[in-house]
Amino acid sequence: MVYHSSFADEEIDKACGCPLLPLKSHIKGPAPSSEQDRTDIVDEAITFFRANVFFRNFDIQSSADKLLIYLTFYINVALKRLEGCRTLAEGTKAIINLGLEKVPVPGEPGFQFPGLFTVAQSQKEAELFRNYLKQIREETSGRLLGVAYRSNGTPNKWWLAFAKRKFMNIIAP
Repeated sequence: MVYHSSFADEEIDKACGCPLLPLKSHIKGPAPSSEQDRTDIVDEAITFFRANVFFRNFDIQSSADKLLIYLTFYINVALKRLEGCRTLAEGTKAIINLGLEKVPVPGEPGFQFPGLFTVAQSQKEAELFRNYLKQIREETSGRLLGVAYRSNGTPNKWWLAFAKRKFMNIIAP
């Protein structure tokens, strides 16, 4: 059974049909702040990743599920980048390089889920969504390093083995 987001009933601002959910983050961006002791969408994405990555179809029950799908795919991409990294330092460098890549939004070439989110109605909405995705990707990357590598800096094979999976039958770049 696919795990769905618990943020289904949240009334929150949206950009391109995606909810701008609060994050437990110190990274500058448009996301509202969340309390440090509450679970946020990044926590859910990392927690549900190893179960959800096996599914080829995902029944969307709320707009928060769309963000969960995006983050699951992003975690898959990040794990592919970490696959060859033998130390935490190498992994950190690979994740930083991934974070420096341009973040496409719906309607631009390179956006992996064209039907999942709506095309921005204005340049302002497109930039808001791009900045939100950039912030949430950076936050996800930082937290992912904490589970993909052990405290001694060696790779956690129980996480990195999932780099070989294709989420929703999409090949990660």
